[in-house]
Amino acid sequence: MFMVSVSVLGIGKYTYPSIGDENTERGNWANKREYLLSMIGYAVGLGNIWRFPYLAYKNGGGAFLIPYFAMLLLNGIPLYFLESALGQFCSQGPINLWRMVPLLQGVGIGTVMVSLVISIYYNTIIAYSLYYMFASMQSPLPWSDCFSWADSNCNTGQKQCITLMGSCPFPGQCNLTQENTTCPPTNISVGMQSPTEQYWDRVALQRSSSLDETGSIVWHLALCLLLSSVIVTAALIRGIKSSGKVVYFTATFPYVVIIILLVRGVTLEGATDGIDYYIGTQSNLTKLTEAEVWKDAATQIFYSLSISWGGVITLSSYNNFHNNMVKDTLIVTITNSATSVLAGFAIFSILGHMAHIYKLPVDEVVTEGFGLAFIAYPDALSKLPISPLWSVLFFFMLLTVGLDSQFGGIEVITTSLTDAFPKVFKSKHGLLTLATTCFLYLLGLPCVTEAGIYWVTLIDKFAGSWVLLILAFFEIVGVSLVYGGNLFIKDMEMMIGKRSFGFWLWWRACWFFISPCIISVIWSVVTFVPPTYGGVPYPDWGLALGWCILAFILMWIPLVAVYKLIKAKGSLRERLKFLCTPSEEWRPYLNVHRGERYSDDRYLQKRNPSNTLEVDVNVISSSRL
Repeated sequence: MFMVSVSVLGIGKYTYPSIGDENTERGNWANKREYLLSMIGYAVGLGNIWRFPYLAYKNGGGAFLIPYFAMLLLNGIPLYFLESALGQFCSQGPINLWRMVPLLQGVGIGTVMVSLVISIYYNTIIAYSLYYMFASMQSPLPWSDCFSWADSNCNTGQKQCITLMGSCPFPGQCNLTQENTTCPPTNISVGMQSPTEQYWDRVALQRSSSLDETGSIVWHLALCLLLSSVIVTAALIRGIKSSGKVVYFTATFPYVVIIILLVRGVTLEGATDGIDYYIGTQSNLTKLTEAEVWKDAATQIFYSLSISWGGVITLSSYNNFHNNMVKDTLIVTITNSATSVLAGFAIFSILGHMAHIYKLPVDEVVTEGFGLAFIAYPDALSKLPISPLWSVLFFFMLLTVGLDSQFGGIEVITTSLTDAFPKVFKSKHGLLTLATTCFLYLLGLPCVTEAGIYWVTLIDKFAGSWVLLILAFFEIVGVSLVYGGNLFIKDMEMMIGKRSFGFWLWWRACWFFISPCIISVIWSVVTFVPPTYGGVPYPDWGLALGWCILAFILMWIPLVAVYKLIKAKGSLRERLKFLCTPSEEWRPYLNVHRGERYSDDRYLQKRNPSNTLEVDVNVISSSRL
């Protein structure tokens, strides 16, 4: 009998599976709603709000939806389905699932390292959102004018050349007569800036001039970072049993705010101009002939669904064995993409109003990332009646979106540790969660110094970009070619029942050919551009540190492979064959689901029929294809 015993502090010794769970050792989602809301919350991240709308505008407006949804069909849905099925079949996290191909277990470790590093990034973004949400609880908004915190370069009239798109980091140096303005790099205090820009740099971030000048800790951000860690710890104290209840609010509230902002936005003057630039009459179909557009569509689908982050596998591992993950995959992936499109309408309608007020073209107020979330959009909201209300709603939405992604990232870490060391951590999930969030808080302190924004940008550039392509490529090749796509289909049919050849034809085409080719093509056209922030280049040691972050994520793939080859017995070919064959532990978690295919006697005989290491020298047998 599994009972929940919690200490006075709520972090003591307990086990969180419930009596009604199918898997009473690991636990399951309380119901299907909690799982779907958690998956939607994890998928719908900041990129849906501050990256997709800009990419659509940049790549032809409405025309961009054609490659975007094509990549969803060809790459996003198949890979998401693959990861969901993997986690659900073995009921294990992203490290232990590679018992299917022990040689590639380093891929699983790499995905956990991605979640570890990205969690530092997300924790900081949540801290930014908390600070701005609290700062919005006053009237007038503190960035609505050049108040006492501003310097002589603050200009509320916006008559200087202001290009939020990033071509001119120091707007006061721009030439108003030029269509494409540029300006010389100089100290950040030189040049005219809007109040929102100065508030972001001088008050919120207290930004230093470069990564070389770390400066002191910005204490209001450090306290917000601490509050973020406390919120995440409280939500995950009982694992999915507690986070599953929290997502009823955090996964649905962003939609309420998006709809409210959209309804308000479309009623403003200039809103139609913004929407036209988004996916309206300003759409440019000729953009479809450019390879860059298709690359942006593929990468946006890839990153927005959090493929290779480990979260999809981890959250799916708590499903009941016979859950229909095909239906779930379609619901989550389509909802994620629809959210991106909907958020774009809300963003561009208000940016259109902002352009109308400043009497500027819409393309001069459009930006992405931090510039959109903490400069352009707050500026636009400050021009609305009852501006504190709209501002609080917007930053509270960013907070909930960030929290859902952070929940998934933390769960990846704690689940992987619990699965690897069940005797140590299974009864101490609360303490493990607390230790994880405390560790991430300490790692996040450099991100809330005066040079913190440079650290955040560095993490985003090296840990949240094309490194994921490498992990995804190993993942799909490992499953489809090494383990065997047909074998994996048989595994899935144990969960969802026998399906026709026609049903699997599309999935086979994607897993064996289309998705690996798309990943390879994306990888071939990716070019490294040294990161900058606000026009400030990174020092050589900063770039070297970024490459070290990337190496820290990927090094586990060769290290684990070499280690296992050394520990195995036999000739090199025999070791390779042995490590490319599923281990004895690769099977459904519960005996009742293993059937004849994974019964102990049959499975051991299949793995080593002669009770020796005399095996076929072919590493990948044709039966796996």
